[in-house]
Amino acid sequence: MTLFLGLIFGAVGTVYLYIGRKEHDAMYLIVGFLLIIYPYIFTSAIMIIIIGIVLSLVPYAHSRGFF
Repeated sequence: MTLFLGLIFGAVGTVYLYIGRKEHDAMYLIVGFLLIIYPYIFTSAIMIIIIGIVLSLVPYAHSRGFF
């Protein structure tokens, strides 16, 4: 289960890295890197899901002006 979740959030991280390189936006680069790396640190599926969703929503929230 955690391998599959790591693959899903790693794919989202790869897209964020691509967007960050294309637009020269450091936030996308950092979030993309974190999405690729963090599944190797946590072993709990629940933690991977929660952190993955939060990290995935950071660029969206930033573009909407929440912070």
